Amino acid sequence: MSGGRECRESTAAPRRALLLSCLLLSALLGTVHAFSLFLEPLEARFEASRSEISLTYSFALIALTLGVLLGHRLYRAFPAPGLVLLICTLAAGGTALAGAAPTLAILWLGYSLLFGFANGLGYGFVLHVAGQSSGGREGTAMGLATAFYAAGAAAAPPLVGPLLAAGGGAGGFGTAMLLLAAALLCAGVTAAAALRRAGFVFLREERGGQPGAAATAQADGARRATVPLLWLGYGSAVTAGLMAIGHATGIARAAGLDDAAVLAAPTAIALANMAGGFAGGLLLDRVATPRLLAALPALALAALLVLALLPEAATALPGLAVVGFAYGAIIAAYPAAIVRRFGAGAAVRIYGYVFTAWGLAGFLGPWLGGLAFDASGSYGWALALAAALALLSTLVVLAGRRRLA
Repeated sequence: MSGGRECRESTAAPRRALLLSCLLLSALLGTVHAFSLFLEPLEARFEASRSEISLTYSFALIALTLGVLLGHRLYRAFPAPGLVLLICTLAAGGTALAGAAPTLAILWLGYSLLFGFANGLGYGFVLHVAGQSSGGREGTAMGLATAFYAAGAAAAPPLVGPLLAAGGGAGGFGTAMLLLAAALLCAGVTAAAALRRAGFVFLREERGGQPGAAATAQADGARRATVPLLWLGYGSAVTAGLMAIGHATGIARAAGLDDAAVLAAPTAIALANMAGGFAGGLLLDRVATPRLLAALPALALAALLVLALLPEAATALPGLAVVGFAYGAIIAAYPAAIVRRFGAGAAVRIYGYVFTAWGLAGFLGPWLGGLAFDASGSYGWALALAAALALLSTLVVLAGRRRLA
């Protein structure tokens, strides 16, 4: 009896260390979503417009999406410890280059292209390492990885704010980027050591559960029919969330909140996002997949309708927090659901395809919200459109529930 317990503990300890190193790396990568902190300092540094500086983040999201999409080609081609070192070195090189950038073009090369692409590679890497080494609890492990990714964005303001103030804004940006580069290198070394100790190897994709070409064709046909459902369900849900999240301060202001409460809106959403990321993964280990994937956008739908129909100070922050919670749960539940549906080997590739819906949502969501606001002078129509997209996600999942089970 004691020998069996010691064996399990000796196996579990490297797995816990591996998960912790993944969570640290996830938090560092998540700081990309705190880029708005640097808007004004970079405007002053490069004497550029807000739209030009904002392109830095937009380009980074495009590169991030490509990193997740193409990551599966690298994960099984190289030993995991060496690959995570390469990813972190590329990310660190990008942030260091951005911190010293003399022009906008170099800023875009360092931050948007190098750090953005490495961010996507690292995010996908962390998610699938966590899921594969979870001991059968893919949802919980991948939910934690997603929650810590959001935690990086939430923790950045109190850590970076003093650096920006002490460095006069533009100088503080360079310091922040150098510190992030150093932290990424340390996280890469730590994760590589944990991967080596755990003997981690990415699983190969299995084509069909039975031998023969017929079984392979049947499995591929099922995937071809299911992946578009996942793409549309995921894409419509995250677009709905990002329409509200991208305009959180504007929605809070329009509801009549004071300056302090308006500034608290992004923080409230970030914290709710973290909680949702953990809860979404945890629930997926306990609730039927189609039921959860339908319930989460339905929760966002209810909150968005309240925000649209009752734009009052009392409903603004709670409503935005619920949207943030649902969004965080959705982006955690979908990758874990893909692992459960297709297996860890195939999930790396399939999630890359589905994640392109997030890249499109990152562009369309805030933009559509802004267009609706400009056309109407309020956020009512924008929130109604977001609610319609959340409803679409729920209906898509319900329609395809047998394929998603």
